[in-house]
Amino acid sequence: EVQLQASGGGLVQAGGSLRLSCAGSGFTFGDYAIGWFRQVPGKEREGIACMFGAKDGSTYYAKFLKGRFTVSSDNAKNTVYLQMNSLEPMDTALYYCAATPPYGSACPTLNYHGMDYWGKGTLVTVSS
Repeated sequence: EVQLQASGGGLVQAGGSLRLSCAGSGFTFGDYAIGWFRQVPGKEREGIACMFGAKDGSTYYAKFLKGRFTVSSDNAKNTVYLQMNSLEPMDTALYYCAATPPYGSACPTLNYHGMDYWGKGTLVTVSS
């Protein structure tokens, strides 16, 4: 059974940093594309970043991030990280990680509709 668990959320002041973790099990981690998404109540879920298979290592980022977030992975720990720097109040959201086999356009286009497996979200709150 494929399982994903996001963690590392919390309360941080504007300008601060957080690192989210996405731990996976039940699948060969390096063979899947792992994406990060976020959602604010009442708004559509939006794509943030995606690593196109840890063995490949290609990463894709939403343009609005302006280089503030970085995805990395530790295959030995079956974990993908999202390092978030220069956080802004507008980054406040529930953050999710998701996985999909590394073919198709879901990862490069950060299309949440194309992701197959989802973990529970972790809440990030950025105060002004």
